[in-house]
Amino acid sequence: MNLSALLEQQFNLPSIPKVVALLLTELERPEVDLRRITQLISTDPALTTRLLQLANSSFFKLSGKINSVSEALAVLDLAHVKTMAQTAASVASPKAVPGINLQRFWDYSLNVAKVSRSLAGLVRQNQQAAFTCGLIHAIGELAMHLGMPEVMATLDHEMPPLDLRRAKLERRELGYCYATVGAGFARMWHFPQPMIDALEHQYAPFENNVYEPLAGVIHLATWRARAKEANLNERAMAVTFPDPVGVVLDLDIDTVLQQDPFDWAAHT
Repeated sequence: MNLSALLEQQFNLPSIPKVVALLLTELERPEVDLRRITQLISTDPALTTRLLQLANSSFFKLSGKINSVSEALAVLDLAHVKTMAQTAASVASPKAVPGINLQRFWDYSLNVAKVSRSLAGLVRQNQQAAFTCGLIHAIGELAMHLGMPEVMATLDHEMPPLDLRRAKLERRELGYCYATVGAGFARMWHFPQPMIDALEHQYAPFENNVYEPLAGVIHLATWRARAKEANLNERAMAVTFPDPVGVVLDLDIDTVLQQDPFDWAAHT
């Protein structure tokens, strides 16, 4: 399937069932805790994507301005949030995407978001935008698995979806990868341009005369989380570290590994 045909499809990105249930419970309270609402939505890539899509829509005349869950909640009526959560409940299933272990995908995405936010602070980029981009950076992978499950099953057999080399494989076989797909949807949904650029160029942040620091941040955070998924030891991490990106951002491997640390010792 070519990229434009994939982007024309309608997808129901699945949310985390527990998060949706807790969100609906919170929204039913006489006095809603907005901080709790923000925290819950910010753990779920699909809910975050839906909320930003709504907030950046032409209906609210805020196209290209809303970077984060907290910014979206500041302009949206809670009735909109409740409707969104009820819709999400209808597709909240841990088995909703063929070939994807969704619990693992959700955990991985949140890890990327946290590291992205931390790294963005070091290089003076928008930390809220970095967290959002990190959380939703791989929704294109879900869309590809939903839109062309047989093609993706073949690729999955060759290499797991969260492998460090996955984007390279997809580009070789399809001519595009999950980053291109995610950016395509973000553009259609009128997300802020820096976020679109970060999603689009996350695979190769500084190639072809591109200089998008936020893309570099997402690239490093993705490397870190995927290295954890692959249980890489210290030597393997040193070999795979994307040094050219680190050099441009003045971030070395030790600095990247120190942000929001995982228990690396358990994987070496």
